[in-house]
Amino acid sequence: MSRIRTTLTYLTLTALAIVFVAPVAYLVIGSLKPSAEVIDGIGGFVPTNASLQNYSGMLGRFDSPATGYFRDFYLTSLLVTSVVVAGGLLVNSMAAYALARLRWRGRDAALLAVVALTILPFEAIAVPLFYLLNDHRNTYYIQYLPFVASAFSIYLFYSFFVGLPRELEEAARIDGAGTWRTFFRIIVPMSKPVFATVTILTFLTTWGSFLWPVMMVDQPQRRPLPLAIAVFQGQPPYDWGQIFAFGVLMVLPVLVVFLAFQRWFVQSLASSGLKG
Repeated sequence: MSRIRTTLTYLTLTALAIVFVAPVAYLVIGSLKPSAEVIDGIGGFVPTNASLQNYSGMLGRFDSPATGYFRDFYLTSLLVTSVVVAGGLLVNSMAAYALARLRWRGRDAALLAVVALTILPFEAIAVPLFYLLNDHRNTYYIQYLPFVASAFSIYLFYSFFVGLPRELEEAARIDGAGTWRTFFRIIVPMSKPVFATVTILTFLTTWGSFLWPVMMVDQPQRRPLPLAIAVFQGQPPYDWGQIFAFGVLMVLPVLVVFLAFQRWFVQSLASSGLKG
C-alpha cells in the first residue's frame, strides 16, 4: 500500500511539474523558431529550424530614442527591482522586529494597521497615489519609492520573528549588545528563510509590475520590461518569434533568483507556517 501511495504521489508531482514547466518550455522553444511556426499548438514544442534570429531581430527593432533601447528597459527593471528588494528587506525587517520584539506605546495598533493593509490591493490606492505624485512622472525613483515599504513583507517578517527564541536576545543583552547589534548579529543570521521568501516574492511582484508604470511612464527611455513588452506586442509588424524572444529575456532573471533562493524559500514554508 505504501508503494502504491508513493507511486501515486510521484505521478501527481510529475504531472504538476509538467503543467508548470510546459509554458516556459513553449516560450523558450518558440523564441528559437520562425514566427510562422511559433503558434502551432502541440507542434510548438518541437524545436524545428532553431536559430537566434528572433533575438537579433527583436533587439534590432529597439534602435532609436523613439522606440527606446532594450538595454534601457533591462537596466530600468534591474534598478527599480534591486532598490525595492534591498530597501524593502532593510526597512520591512526592522519594522517587523520592532513590532515583534520591542515594547512601545501604540505597538498593537500599528500591528493591526499592518494586518489591515495586507488585504488592501494596490489598485485601491493607485489613482490617489497618481495624483499625489503626478509631478514626478518619467523618473526612476517614482517607480520604486512607493513600494519599498510593504505591509505584506512586514507581516511575513513579523510572523517569523515572533517564533524565534527570546533566550538568544537575552544572552546578547547580558553580553552588552544593544538593540541594533542584536538585530544585525543575532536575528538576521537566524532569519535566512524569511529573508529568502521576501526576496523572491518582492522580486516577482516588482519585476512584473505593470499598472504603475503604465500610469507614470510614457518615455521609452524609462520603460521597465513589462511595459516595454506590452508596447512591443501591440506594434506592427506582429512577430510572435520576436515577442517570445523578448519574453525569454524577461523571464530569465526570475528563474535565476528563484533557483538561487529556493532552498531557503522551501525551508521557510516548512518552518514558519506560511504554507497554511
